[in-house]
Amino acid sequence: MVEFWHWFVVALALGVVEIFAPTAFIIWLAGAAAAVGVALLVWPTMGGEYQFLIFAMISIAGVVIARFLFRRQEHAADGLHLNRRAEQYIGTLHTLETDIVNGHGRAQVGDSHWAVEGPDMPSGTRVRVVGVNGVVLRVERAPLPQDAGEG
Repeated sequence: MVEFWHWFVVALALGVVEIFAPTAFIIWLAGAAAAVGVALLVWPTMGGEYQFLIFAMISIAGVVIARFLFRRQEHAADGLHLNRRAEQYIGTLHTLETDIVNGHGRAQVGDSHWAVEGPDMPSGTRVRVVGVNGVVLRVERAPLPQDAGEG
């Protein structure tokens, strides 16, 4: 006869397996085993077939929910620019720190100084980042606020 502590041992064993083989899958089986152990503490006369049925249902539900949540996180992470830091600045406005001469200059971007390329412009000009070329920001003159409504 399976007792509540058997389920806790299974949960612990599955948790250890998850630690050494992190799959984000086995942990849900461990949680299901622990839940069955708790249920068996509350209803000690529960039959073995019900224990395994509850284990299966909770395991499947946990895996499906986790898969749904991880998939949503993957889509959210698609917009991140990890290891492509410059791309996060596309569309932002900044001020030229040095003149752009022969297509090259520097701009203050937050607390950093970035190399920029674009049409020749004097320092102090507001520019919009329109692209990235490696670690160089491609810029163009930003429209003045009164020009924003003109098309």
